[in-house]
Amino acid sequence: MKTYWAVLAGSLLAWMLMGQDAGAALDREKLLKDPGVYGTFAVFKVDEDWWKLEKAARTSAVSEVKAVFQKHADHVITDTYLLRGLSERADFFVRVHATEMLNNQNFLVDVMGTSLGKHLHNTHTFNGLTKPLNYVPGFPEDVKTALKTPPDPGAKPYVIVVPVRKDAEWWAMSQDARGAMMKEHTDATVAYLKTVKRKLYHASGLDDLDFITYFETAKLDDFNNLIIGLERVKENKHNKQFGSPTLLGTIRPLDEIMEILSR
Repeated sequence: MKTYWAVLAGSLLAWMLMGQDAGAALDREKLLKDPGVYGTFAVFKVDEDWWKLEKAARTSAVSEVKAVFQKHADHVITDTYLLRGLSERADFFVRVHATEMLNNQNFLVDVMGTSLGKHLHNTHTFNGLTKPLNYVPGFPEDVKTALKTPPDPGAKPYVIVVPVRKDAEWWAMSQDARGAMMKEHTDATVAYLKTVKRKLYHASGLDDLDFITYFETAKLDDFNNLIIGLERVKENKHNKQFGSPTLLGTIRPLDEIMEILSR
């Protein structure tokens, strides 16, 4: 009897630990905040043959995609964005986060294996990793305080993704030299901290890029002015690539995007 209860207790402990792991995988806020998380941006355009299918076939196909999102929900968190109407290059994109890049890959392979996936052209894929702040610890205290400014409450329906690649001279500089330029860069962003939310991904070695910059805002005019300000700082001279492509879209639930594609 003692052996039975020991085995039962061990099984219960294992089950609890598994539950904790699954809960961590589902902790959206943690994955979006923590360093060491892999982000993949997969951009898709629907081919012309898709629109020639009967509506019933399109409806069935989008149901397959929803099932894939559900299947991988214990391993990745996803966000979906509509580009259609704002871009001729793509219709939508998915941002995927996981603690292992393999999980991002498995999810996207399954998406592209669906009936809808066979009608999708994967126009771009960006891969990056979140890291602790690199230059901010060396900034003056007033700048650090400014960077803690909370964003304005309310929805920020627009998303902009700008891939960035630096030139060789940038990486050859000392940390102090880069830090001075990033201080000027940061000063140019302070006026927009309330209205433009930003997230940075490090892509060197994981992609042909160095950074993926992700923005959310309700005020595209502020974002426009922010970029103009950043184009004036010295650090901008070391941007070998800034955009190309720039993705401009709106944050939409998966169901809404699938409904648009099944019309």
